[in-house]
Amino acid sequence: MDFVNMHRQNGIESRLVTLYKNTLNFEEDICLGLPLHTGKIAKNWRDNKITEVKYYEPKNIFESYYFSLRDFKNKSRINKIIEEYKLYDYDIYHFDGGMDLFRDLRFAKELKKRGKKIVCCYFGSDLRTRGIFKELEEMSDLNLTVEFDHIQLHHNINYLFFPFDVDQFDFKSPETDRVKIIHSPTNRFFKGTDKILKVIEELKKEKEFDFILLENKNREEVLEIKKTCNLAIDQVGGEEGGTGYGKNSIENFSMGLPTITEFTDDYLKFLKENPFINCTIHTLKKNISNIIDNPSILKEYSYKAREWVVRHHSFKAVNEKLIELFKKNNIL
Repeated sequence: MDFVNMHRQNGIESRLVTLYKNTLNFEEDICLGLPLHTGKIAKNWRDNKITEVKYYEPKNIFESYYFSLRDFKNKSRINKIIEEYKLYDYDIYHFDGGMDLFRDLRFAKELKKRGKKIVCCYFGSDLRTRGIFKELEEMSDLNLTVEFDHIQLHHNINYLFFPFDVDQFDFKSPETDRVKIIHSPTNRFFKGTDKILKVIEELKKEKEFDFILLENKNREEVLEIKKTCNLAIDQVGGEEGGTGYGKNSIENFSMGLPTITEFTDDYLKFLKENPFINCTIHTLKKNISNIIDNPSILKEYSYKAREWVVRHHSFKAVNEKLIELFKKNNIL
């Protein structure tokens, strides 16, 4: 939805079509409301698919049958939405996560027949956990990612800073009388949460500070609690790509909330100057301890964070880069 809002703010007609209703109360547009399997079995099935990046193939005959059955079951509902919202009438189509509305890619194939431009844009763990749909890759006019490690994983992809409405938040210089830390993981495995909690417990025996762990809360509630904090931990010691930063940190920076996260050396070279507090799980305790002893440094991090996020992640900055890529690849 951030991409859609960026397009709209820059005078471009844009719609977002999603398969499933999100569970965290994020803004939605056209939602198909398809059934989404949740629970431990579904989570383990997705996590067990983690492997080296390659072209997607069903793991077994049961997975192949499942997606064929799902396409058949959802066909009427999807086609109704396509007709109702005239979804063949647009010029450029972003396939988020490099995935079609149908597993057999019939929507993308029809778009290509009609001479439409296709862009595959990868977020989060899509590329790492599932792989690339070969046919869609061959149809794509441009591949985008907002994840640094995807640059090494995909042979033909362009990095784009994630667009964010920075101005929706008023900048607030943090109070520094007492350090109050927040950690709000969407996935403990990727964010290194269990390792972080061990460090926090050790530090509580030595220092005075507050710590809040937020999980399974809607966005509005998370934002209100974030506003009361002066330090955040994004991800440290995570597994399978659990380094760097995402929307959580961008949101933090927009409101002036200093943020700790872990970067690989290559990622740090790529970002060059940035206002993150870079930690590994082995240096996390020392860095937090230093901040608790010298909380005034949070103000410096706060100002730098807001300036950096405006320069790189604002709608204006990202849209200019995206239009440049469109023109370079004959999409515009």
